[in-house]
Amino acid sequence: MICFPNAKINLGLHVISRRPDGYHNLETIFYPLDLRDALEIIPGSSSGSNEHRFFQTGNAIEGTPDENLVMKALRLISAEKKIPPIDIHLLKKIPTGAGLGGGSADAAFMLRLLNDTFSLGYTHDQLRHLAAQLGADCPFFIDNTPSFATGTGDVLEPVQINLDPYFLLLVKPDIAVSTKEAYGMITPRQPEVSLKEIIKKPVHEWKDWMKNDFEVPVFKKYPEIWAIKQQMTELGAIYAAMSGSGSAVFGIFEKEPSWRTVFSRHFVWAGSGQ
Repeated sequence: MICFPNAKINLGLHVISRRPDGYHNLETIFYPLDLRDALEIIPGSSSGSNEHRFFQTGNAIEGTPDENLVMKALRLISAEKKIPPIDIHLLKKIPTGAGLGGGSADAAFMLRLLNDTFSLGYTHDQLRHLAAQLGADCPFFIDNTPSFATGTGDVLEPVQINLDPYFLLLVKPDIAVSTKEAYGMITPRQPEVSLKEIIKKPVHEWKDWMKNDFEVPVFKKYPEIWAIKQQMTELGAIYAAMSGSGSAVFGIFEKEPSWRTVFSRHFVWAGSGQ
């Protein structure tokens, strides 16, 4: 079976406090994008081996196959259920180090794929619980609908947002921002207005209210990312922001701008939400 894990963007993000476990409490708005990897599992080779095999193509990924979140998802399920030998093929198209959640999406979709393929009987709540053990934003990709997230990003509440009428432009420079590094540059704070309230405002008002707390320190260290956001605004974006801890920047437009020559040096995805 094959599935197509999708990216997400953070429409806004507040880092509220540091937790005793070293993580951070935050609030954010997750929104799914139709930028996708491809993930396939097929029966293992007939060589008699009981091993699961992992093959990855497309964009390069740091780390060994065993460290990949797809394999971690498989091991998590295998600790509870018997999974016959399978070959796993991951075609990586979502940029890494971008704040797009590509690795988390792959892991969550792997849980869903195993559950469906082998009729394991996990409910969505159970899959979300398993996903939370793999990464803070992994649970979002189980239901994969626009959500207001709190805690470490794992406590989810659906929100009513539809960006289909708009043109979305996503630009990823050749810069990878370490999430750990980004959090190290943040001073947590309580927001004056919660994103849960801000997201109810019309999209054209978001620029006056919506914030991503990572932008100030990340833009200071990587001015090229700041420049991309400025270019989005100059092209007519009614709202533009960095996603997560970066380095991808997205813009929301009422109609498609003339963007092709402006961002020719970067990875670009253009379209709408899911």
